[in-house]
Amino acid sequence: MNPLKKKAPTKASAGKQKRKSREELNAEGRARKREKKHRGNPPGNRNQEQSSDKHQSGKQQRDPRLGSKVPVPLIVGEQPTKPVVANKVETKPRLSPQEELAMLENDDRLDALLERLENGESLSKEEHDYVDTTLDRIDALMEELGIQLDEEESEEGQRDDIMQLLKGK
Repeated sequence: MNPLKKKAPTKASAGKQKRKSREELNAEGRARKREKKHRGNPPGNRNQEQSSDKHQSGKQQRDPRLGSKVPVPLIVGEQPTKPVVANKVETKPRLSPQEELAMLENDDRLDALLERLENGESLSKEEHDYVDTTLDRIDALMEELGIQLDEEESEEGQRDDIMQLLKGK
């Protein structure tokens, strides 16, 4: 046998187990019965708050047992009165059409997107929608103010020039 190898410690034989007394056996039986009795969820578990982590988000959840707060008319044909709520949303001051047109024509985002279109780049759907709505609004404001584009007049002038050349003048 090699003196460098050590033997594992020997285990006690399985045959020499201490027998449990009647009191110990009774105590174990009562513990098993108690564990078996407390299976399942505690009573009223459905209405208890779940975990405090979910409710820490800042808002308290509404109690689902409470109904709607909308007033119900008690007489047929009567309109329910709505409670007056202060308008918390600040309304933006209304711009005149000239100011709005100037603001839209000086829009940096619109200029950048139109430049990209001229270079042949493709735009995303949101960017394309922004360009379309802004250009439509500019057209509507120009019609409202009675502003005509110079391109239309120059095209008509070019047609007249072409007709004069064809006639031989």
